[in-house]
Amino acid sequence: MVLPKPLLTSVGVFLSHLTLTTAQAFDCGTDTSHASEHFLSTISSLHSPQTNGSPAARAASILTTRDTTSQKDNNTAITIDTIFHIVATPSKKSTITNDMPSAQLDALNAAYNPYDITFNLVNVTWTTNEAWAVGASPADAEMKKSLRQGTYRTLNLYFQTDLTGGVLGRCTLPSPIANGRSDPSVYLSDGCNVNANTMPGGDLEDYNAGKTAVHEAGHWLGLLHTFEGNSCDGPGDYIDDTPPEREATDGCPVDPVKSTCQGKGDADPIHNFMDYSSDACYEGFTKLQHDRMHFMWNLYRDGN
Repeated sequence: MVLPKPLLTSVGVFLSHLTLTTAQAFDCGTDTSHASEHFLSTISSLHSPQTNGSPAARAASILTTRDTTSQKDNNTAITIDTIFHIVATPSKKSTITNDMPSAQLDALNAAYNPYDITFNLVNVTWTTNEAWAVGASPADAEMKKSLRQGTYRTLNLYFQTDLTGGVLGRCTLPSPIANGRSDPSVYLSDGCNVNANTMPGGDLEDYNAGKTAVHEAGHWLGLLHTFEGNSCDGPGDYIDDTPPEREATDGCPVDPVKSTCQGKGDADPIHNFMDYSSDACYEGFTKLQHDRMHFMWNLYRDGN
């Protein structure tokens, strides 16, 4: 089955059967190169310093997004039905214990509850499959076709013990693909792949407090990396209250303060969930990231 372009996951540069089992820097396979045109147009129109084509085109885009969400309050609390899929190789299945999904849910809710978002864990599936636990194509598409549950407003998180590609996670960004469509086959690839060793109690040092899933869920809700574009002059993540950042963060560099865009704003947002910091360094989102997640939920996922 050939999936629509907007549903392709951000896979980064895959290295054959490379797994992460020791301490290393965070890396994620999600960026704007795999976003739908509608998503890119929307975030551009919402970003005040940016133009989106002609003034008329920008105005039309803003009106469209306003009309779509005119009856909804971006501050209304959101509850997201969530499915955890634990996918392990035969040799690694014993490393994921029964209490780890509950601890991961707690980590998600601790991170998101202050922003009026709650994750409701509907189901946990357990699968032992060598190819699926690695997550390379085409096995990844086969896994999601078999395991995915719910609608486009249901978050499916695939915790894979041997996730390939040199990344801790990757996730789909929202798009209008499901609007008016009840057939789940059009969004089978929607969801997030997460290295299972990043769950609380996992064996990935510095990244085993469940914050990788927090980061990836941010993408699913429409957020980009704080360093998107790796530039001090571009739109970055298209959100006005995150300071410009040229380079992703490694670890938690507090002394000296990391500032890759000196003179352009504050110090780098190393404590933001959408940077690449270690789990202990993460603290939260900004107010406008909160607003963006709520807006994107209302525009793309609620009602589908």
